[in-house]
Amino acid sequence: MELLRLPGRAFIDFLHYLGQLAALVADLSWSVSRGILRLKLVARQIVEIGYGSQTVVIVTGAFTGAVFTFQCYTNFKQFGVESGVGAIVSVALCRELGPVLAGLMVAGRVGAAMAADIGTMKVTEQIDALRVMGVDPVGYLVLPRFIAMLVSMPLLIAESITFGLIASYIVTVFGYGVPEPWFISHMKEHTNMTDLSVGMIKGFVFGIIITLISCHQGLIAKDGAVGVGNGTTRAVVISSLTLLILNFFLSILLNYVFPMGAA
Repeated sequence: MELLRLPGRAFIDFLHYLGQLAALVADLSWSVSRGILRLKLVARQIVEIGYGSQTVVIVTGAFTGAVFTFQCYTNFKQFGVESGVGAIVSVALCRELGPVLAGLMVAGRVGAAMAADIGTMKVTEQIDALRVMGVDPVGYLVLPRFIAMLVSMPLLIAESITFGLIASYIVTVFGYGVPEPWFISHMKEHTNMTDLSVGMIKGFVFGIIITLISCHQGLIAKDGAVGVGNGTTRAVVISSLTLLILNFFLSILLNYVFPMGAA
C-alpha cells in the first residue's frame, strides 16, 4: 500500500508547491499594481545579478562555443562541409546553448544568493519585522529582484552568445584555417533576428522561473541555518531542472512561432 500511496503523495506535494508559487505570483502582481518600484533596490540588484554574473556567463559562452566548434568541425570535415560550422554554431548558440547555459549559471549563482539572503531574513524574523512596520515583504524583497532579473537575463544571454561566436570564429579561422569569408557569410546567411528573438524570449522566461523559485525557497525557509542551506540547495536544483524541462517545450512552441530560417 505504501508503494501505491507514494505517487499520490508526490502528486499532491507537487500541486501544493504549484499553489504556493501561484500565491507568490498573486502577491507579486498586487505589489506591481501598487506602483511602488523602489528603483534604488532595483539598481542594486541589477548590479548584483547582471554585472556580477558577467564573468561566469562570458566564460561559459566562450568555451561552449569553442568546444562545440571543435566537435562540429571534426565531424563536418569528413563530409567536406567544414565551412558550414559558423552557421551551425551561431544558430545553436542563439536558440539553445546560449540561453540554457546562461540560465543554468545564473540559477547556480544568483538563485542560490536570492534563496540564502531571503531565507536568512526569514529565520532571523526580519521579514516579520517588515510586516510589523507595514512594509510588504514581497514588494520589498521579491519585486526588485524580479525586475532586475528581467532586465539582466536577456543582456547576459546576449553576452554569452556574442563571446561564444567570437570563440567559434577564433577556433575556426585561426585554429583550423577556414577562410574568414566562408565563416562569416554562412553565419549571416543562416542566422537572423528570428534566432536571436528565440534566445531573448527564453531569457525572459528563465529569469521569471529562477526568481520565483529562488525567492519562494527563501520565504518558506525554517529551522535556522540548516533550513537556509537546504532551501538554497533546493532553489538551485529545482530551478535548474525546471529550466531544462521547460526549455524542451519552449523550443517546440517557439519553433512554430519563429521557424528556423525565417527572416
